[in-house]
Amino acid sequence: MPRSHVHSAEAAPDGETLSALLRRYDTAGEAVSCEPLTQGLLNRGYRLATTRGRFFLKHHLDGDRTAIARQHRVTQRLEALGVPVAPPVPDADGRTVAVIGGRCYALHPWIDGRHRDGGELTAPQCWRLGGLLGLVHTCLERVMRARTGDRRPPVEAAADPEDTFDVIDELLTLIRERRNRDTFDELAEHRLVERRALLERHAHRRPEADAVPVAGWVHGDFHPLNLLYRDTEPAAIVDWDRLGVQPRAEEAVRAAAIFFVRPDGTLELTKVRSYARAYRCAAGAGTSEMAAAVHRVWWERLNDFWMLRWRYQRGDRRADPQFPAAAALVVWWTREYDAVRDAFCG
Repeated sequence: MPRSHVHSAEAAPDGETLSALLRRYDTAGEAVSCEPLTQGLLNRGYRLATTRGRFFLKHHLDGDRTAIARQHRVTQRLEALGVPVAPPVPDADGRTVAVIGGRCYALHPWIDGRHRDGGELTAPQCWRLGGLLGLVHTCLERVMRARTGDRRPPVEAAADPEDTFDVIDELLTLIRERRNRDTFDELAEHRLVERRALLERHAHRRPEADAVPVAGWVHGDFHPLNLLYRDTEPAAIVDWDRLGVQPRAEEAVRAAAIFFVRPDGTLELTKVRSYARAYRCAAGAGTSEMAAAVHRVWWERLNDFWMLRWRYQRGDRRADPQFPAAAALVVWWTREYDAVRDAFCG
């Protein structure tokens, strides 16, 4: 079960912690080895080998036991509906969250598989990917309606460009005050100045408050690093930490903008078209819903600088490798807006 974001990983839980954890399970056995995989944004992951087999051990950093248990119940019900997921292993008492030393852990079956980005997918595989996300959304509706009575929180309003201008100015100040600037700093400054000009030119296109596509329960973080393939078929959708309510078609657009972006910041629109058609068929999403989602996600990208905020405000450079293509995509998408919308809606 490969994990996302390659960077330094924290040391694995010690032997005492592992022993306390595994004693809760009837069939897990005793620890043989525990190797850090990566240090995720919302969790940390480890490859755990025991005398009974292999597992994926997940340390939830947020520690919200109730929310974690809810995610687990959702994945269990999705599995029963035929969605490829990897629900946690219940302990001897049927619990799926273990709190040890104040930390929340969950034990999942180990899934042999690999990640595949859109460049590796054939046209039929792109179709199946869109259909898979549509299946996720329709099954989540069934699962969550039964659990919550379909109560939905309000959807956030589109970004205010005046707030974005303030962020741009703050980031530019931080970059220009840096000593020993490198090529990343130069690119970041160029893209910020460029983005400010784009936003000034397109500020009038801010999505209207009532132009929100249909909201529904979504995975919340559907992208190549959260989907494992076995050979050519999806084996498991992982990391449900951001399960929540959003305009559902926006998740489809966001996912496509990650799966199908090329290194130069362009989208493979032929593959997007196949993926989007399958998603619309599976989710029952109309072209007007998709068009509204395309517009809102484009606007979101135009106003978003999370990668630069991580680097310059938090000192966290993990997202740096993603920045060149993501920044170029905003410019290309703005220029090719009609072609992108048509690929999702045609």
